[in-house]
This record gives sequence, structure tokens and C-alpha cells, in this order.
Amino acid sequence: MNINGWKYYNHAAVPTTAPHEEVDRRPLEDGSIWKLSGGKPLLARWTTAFDCGYETQWWYVIKDTPFVLSELKAKRRYEINKGKKFFRVEVCDPREHKEALLEIQLAAYGAYPAKYRPTVDREKFLAQLDGWTDSTVLGAYELETGRMVGYAKLTKQQDKCINFAVLKTIPEYEKYSLNAALVAGALEYFEDCLSQGWYICDGARNINHETSFQDYLEKYFGFRKAYCKLQIAYAPKLGWMVRLLYPFRRLLRKLDGIRMMHLINSILKMEELHRGEAKE
Repeated sequence: MNINGWKYYNHAAVPTTAPHEEVDRRPLEDGSIWKLSGGKPLLARWTTAFDCGYETQWWYVIKDTPFVLSELKAKRRYEINKGKKFFRVEVCDPREHKEALLEIQLAAYGAYPAKYRPTVDREKFLAQLDGWTDSTVLGAYELETGRMVGYAKLTKQQDKCINFAVLKTIPEYEKYSLNAALVAGALEYFEDCLSQGWYICDGARNINHETSFQDYLEKYFGFRKAYCKLQIAYAPKLGWMVRLLYPFRRLLRKLDGIRMMHLINSILKMEELHRGEAKE
């Protein structure tokens, strides 16, 4: 079932609306949220009080000011300029680079820890690229060989938000500041939007993946935390399990290397944050 304003993502129902927009809660009230196409969500996750102005335990990482390279500290300017020396970043048509994008996706996922490493359905991934034309896809090309070694996908949402949906690279090139080149290229491409009150959103606080990428965006590119309040509703068959396991959450974290336990621990961590009981 397709429901306006919601989509299935990583075992959850999440809003398709921008973070600053109010969520349509009618699918939560009538129960249709648990019948989304694409998968059966274990929970629905949304936020309220976006960019409330005070610290909470949930946030989005956003960039809402123009990117000015000259204003950065020398070390950070060096890393970005280093990336520009090795790579060219430009808009590409994903339909014309399907095999290269697949290669990058497979290489990036191959570096993920096994407990949450996604699998890639080759045919499904290639087919979905035909629908990426409503987004801006930036390819990073090695200057010496012309090989595409990374890409970023950004999508405009409504009239204010640009969703930084995907950034994937071939890990062996990251030592040449490939990520820096890609992020700088994205910020430069959307410079006019940032100057006109738009913001780029890299997503919500990361729970499932072990990554410091959002910290990197804040440190090197002037992204910031837009604090808000996390809201959760559980599928009918899951709520009782969360209540049962919640008192044992710290013990269960010792089993986090097991794929299924990592998923359970991620849910319990969100519940902890929702209750405001997390120990940071």
C-alpha cells in the first residue's frame, strides 16, 4: 500500500515530508501505516518541534548557511583542496553510469560491518536508477583516469529542504579526501539555494550505523544539529516485546555483534532516547 507522506525504510515507517513540516498522523490513527509497500515496518518514527532551539536527545544534521571555503581553518581548507586536486565533481545522468554507480555501491557496502551490511540486488539497483532523474546526482571522477569513484544524491523536498540522501565512495580512494571533494561539490552546487533560505539535511541522528560522518560534516563544513523531539509508535506485535526487553537493554548490547541483536539494540536505543533516559 502506498501512503502519502510515509515510506518504508530500514524496518521502519518514516515520513517523506521534510523535517520542518508537520507529519500526517492519520495513517497512524487508522493503522494503515503498518501496511506500507516495500516491507512491513516494525515501528513508525517521526519528529516534532523541529529546530526547537534547545538541546534534546534527537536531532537532524543540517547546513543552512552558504559554504565559504576561505572561512574554514587552514587544516580543513587543505583537506578540501586536496580532494579537488585528485577528483572532479560534476552532475551526471545516473542512467548513463549505471555500472559505475553499482560498482561504487558494492565497494562501499563491502566495508560495512557484517552486523548491518546491506545486500545489493543488482537488477533492482540498476532499475531504480531510472527514477533518480528527479534528484541531483553528482559523480566524483579521478582526474588521472576519469574513473567514477564516488557519487552523491541530493533531492529537493518541498520549497525549503534539500535531502542529502546518499553519499557512497570506493573506500580505497578516501585517503585522497574523496568525501571532502564530494561534499564541497554538493554545497557549491546548491550555493544559491543556501543563500535563499534553503537547508541541506543529512538526516537524523544515526543509531544503526557506526559512523562519524555527521561529526565530519559539522567539523569541516559548518553543518549543525537542529534539535527536535523523537516520536515512536510500534507495530501491534512489537510494542509488548520492547516493554519486555527494555529493562535488559544494557545487557543485550554485549551481544551487538549478532545481526538480529544489533537491530533489536537499535530499537531499544531509540526507545531510550524517546524516553529521555539515554546516558550520553
